[in-house]
Amino acid sequence: MNIQNQAPLTPTTTSPAAQGFSFPAEWLPHTATWLTWPHTEASWTRERQEAMFPAYLEFIDTIAHGEQVCINAHNELVMQAAKMRLLMAGVDMDRVTLLPHPCNDSWCRDHGPAFLTNPASGERMIVNWGYNAWGGKYPPYDRDDLLPVEIAHYRKLPHVTPGIIMEGGSVEFNGAGAVLTSRACLLNKNRNPHLTQAQIEQYLCDYYGVQQVLWVEDGIVGDDTDGHIDDTVRFVNEDTVLAAIEHNKSDANYAPLQEIHHELRQMRLLNGKPLNIVELPMPDPVVSDGLRLPASYANFYIANAAVIVPTFRCKQDQQALDIIGRCYPDRPVVGIDSTEIVWGLGSFHCLSQQEPAGV
Repeated sequence: MNIQNQAPLTPTTTSPAAQGFSFPAEWLPHTATWLTWPHTEASWTRERQEAMFPAYLEFIDTIAHGEQVCINAHNELVMQAAKMRLLMAGVDMDRVTLLPHPCNDSWCRDHGPAFLTNPASGERMIVNWGYNAWGGKYPPYDRDDLLPVEIAHYRKLPHVTPGIIMEGGSVEFNGAGAVLTSRACLLNKNRNPHLTQAQIEQYLCDYYGVQQVLWVEDGIVGDDTDGHIDDTVRFVNEDTVLAAIEHNKSDANYAPLQEIHHELRQMRLLNGKPLNIVELPMPDPVVSDGLRLPASYANFYIANAAVIVPTFRCKQDQQALDIIGRCYPDRPVVGIDSTEIVWGLGSFHCLSQQEPAGV
């Protein structure tokens, strides 16, 4: 099984990568975090929304302690409702910017902008990847697909449109030329059926500024995105990953996560080093209405002021927080109950997209 490129990828001459742009690691300083305010029943019923908002507001408040929070709000009515909830929750409104950007759903990691930086010049740009709601599963998604360009105009940043489908939760970066992703998602025929694996790798190289694509096979049970990497493997630094593991052999996640660990152990980075793999336990299964939900501690978000980790009311919560805390000694690790949020089939990383600071 070919699990990685044997030679570094070379960007095409006119690409953002050739101009010195790349997607920085999430742990580097942010100018802001972008969210898209829940306002329809696309992911949560009205009743479920009321149940998830306390955790969602706590998430915003925790981010706001260290950076601006920019929130796409569908219209003026939604903006006012959001402002009221934020004020009632005691969020510092000087740290929140609400913007009238029409939208369909709330998963900003996937429909939001991919910000690139150029370390040599300090410039930034936005990649306007196409978005089709995870293979056309949840129409309509037309307004979400327009958000990167809306945000580029708001920030007065140049943007580039590759013309293919790509979601932020499907890619994970070490900031040193490598990207992790899964075949189940990026090679799925519901995304870019006209592209080969080699062609997709070239897009990743050209528009994310990477030189190496590291592939795992699949994702976790209940993940309707077809295997997003941000539920299974996350870079901690240039050569260390937190990788979800399930030790219960009767659990449906046991086999796919064992396979991912097998693949990770075979990988070598551009400098020839193997990955340092830190095991991250899975929570107890979270089931609602007979449906296994994609609960994973790996769906944490690295903000300026904290690492925000989803918890699920089980004994593994503290163990996961301790493990992640040892990986990020430079900032506090904050656990927030995501049991109601994950009913929408995602958690804190899925909801957010970081805007890196210019150099």
